Amino acid sequence: MLEHISRRNFVQSAATLAPAVLSAQNVNSELQLAWIGTGSRGYYLMERLYKGSAQPFKVVATCDTYDGNLARGKDRIQTMGGNTPKTYKDYRDLLQDKSIDAVVIATPEHLHHAMAMAALKAGKHIYIEKPLAHTIEEGAEIVKLADKSGKVVQVGTQNRSNALYQKAKEMLAQGMIGEIHYVRAFWYRNSLQDNPAWRYTIPADANEQNSDWEKFLGPAPKRAFHKGRYYQWRLYWDYSGGISTDLLVHQTDITNFVCGKTVPASCAASGGVYRWTDANDDREVPDCMSAIYEYSDKFHINYSCYFGNENFGYGEQFMGNEGTIEVINRQVLTFTPETFRGKAPAHVAARKGTKIELPGNDNNAVEAHVRNWVEAIRGKEKVIASVHVGQQAAISGHMATLSLRNRKTVLWDDRRQSYRFA
Repeated sequence: MLEHISRRNFVQSAATLAPAVLSAQNVNSELQLAWIGTGSRGYYLMERLYKGSAQPFKVVATCDTYDGNLARGKDRIQTMGGNTPKTYKDYRDLLQDKSIDAVVIATPEHLHHAMAMAALKAGKHIYIEKPLAHTIEEGAEIVKLADKSGKVVQVGTQNRSNALYQKAKEMLAQGMIGEIHYVRAFWYRNSLQDNPAWRYTIPADANEQNSDWEKFLGPAPKRAFHKGRYYQWRLYWDYSGGISTDLLVHQTDITNFVCGKTVPASCAASGGVYRWTDANDDREVPDCMSAIYEYSDKFHINYSCYFGNENFGYGEQFMGNEGTIEVINRQVLTFTPETFRGKAPAHVAARKGTKIELPGNDNNAVEAHVRNWVEAIRGKEKVIASVHVGQQAAISGHMATLSLRNRKTVLWDDRRQSYRFA
């Protein structure tokens, strides 16, 4: 019944899952936006905004602690937006500009809490990259203040805006795979020996004069200037949760979205640095990791990640009692009904397998996610990845980090909104 889906009909079908429209406000005003963090992700988000969102908006300011990123961000705004923005090295100075309506925060995760709290106190709407915060407690504080402020907060778990996952959610709701109790999720990568995982290229001109080390550290422990920690921050616990909060959160979050879940009841994780073990590589976060999640309603996620083999790519397998929906690399959805060894019940046997391919679909999803935020600020839509949803996603990631680092199973108490070790 799904084999004849055209791309046009598919996208139209997925659109029916868009968030409910709110009463309109600020519909015709030109939104004044600002960027905090114009490194690789911030630069990319800005491109997606310009390519995927309708005017009127203007990016009027940008902020970064590295002069090179600041210059690139300014140039992108001039090139794609046609205006010259104000530039800042300190986000607190940017937030003092009362004309700015909203900010995008695309910085290392250990800075999210301070920046989000300051932005909300300054009356700004926020788009914040995942994870919401560096700890569960910090995330809870952001949620509380966001609720009190009434500002629009979108968290960058953009899979919720991906048409394939929206279709998967629709198919599951229609009963296409029957009851579901088990999801397998994975993210596999590989690279050559001269290109270790997350060892991003350090700019040739990087030094203490053009890289503001103190502002980068923020609340993290003080230490001497370290180019690796500044430009390859994802490898160190002080600034990052590694696999748990960069990759895993996307997959536990989209499982929650597709299957109607929130926060797991327990997590047991293990792993370590197995692949990138060169004597000169001082990384702290794992390059190999597995996590088992149990939910309170007989639901299970089996997660794995390894940076030494990319054969299976990235994806989720939603394994129902009557069929499987698999989404691979955010671009391919495959539906396969169960055969029951040739004895499938009539209603299952009548279902036909299908495959939907949308090349380049992640770009489309990010554009839709940023656009959803902009339209929510205008009062025309509701954000699909609210601060509450972002905190739920982050909790799953932090549970994995806590379990792995302490070598204990982590239990979540949803009523108390707190964790303990088994």
